[in-house]
Amino acid sequence: MDRYEGLREFVLTRGPSLSRTAYLLTGDHQHAEDLLQQALTKTAAHWRRVLAGGNPEGYVRRVMVNERTSRWRRRRYLEVSGPAADEVLAAGPPSGPSDEAESAVRRIGLRRALAALPPRQRAVIVLRFFEDLTEAQTAELMGCSTGTVKSQTHAALNRLRALAPELLADFAPEVTP
Repeated sequence: MDRYEGLREFVLTRGPSLSRTAYLLTGDHQHAEDLLQQALTKTAAHWRRVLAGGNPEGYVRRVMVNERTSRWRRRRYLEVSGPAADEVLAAGPPSGPSDEAESAVRRIGLRRALAALPPRQRAVIVLRFFEDLTEAQTAELMGCSTGTVKSQTHAALNRLRALAPELLADFAPEVTP
């Protein structure tokens, strides 16, 4: 049996979804590519064990969350560039009925609001509301209790509510005030 048997197929089929998760965790395409590459490299080193565990996608997501948190702790950098989220959201969509322009403004606002969250809160929001994982699945991926997931979700949603209240209706309608 080849040491990496099935890894190529896994990356080809699940790569786009994992790339989206990496982007949502970092807020930057280059950082997302680096994060995903690091996670896949670490996964490849243990591929047989990961495959035997039965959830290689969950393993890669957990590695990405852990790597993102570790990187943040080491460098303490914040990926907010350009105008603050408040400025972008206050400006609103450009005049005219363009759905595409309005969508772009909303994506920018969401990216900036997510970037303002600490790594664990950001990871909880991404995993719960964008990856549609349960509290238990999120807790397992993050290596914490469901209570921690709940408290981190609550804190993150409060922060998002303060930064960009109109965005909560897009990805967390059941938690809006």
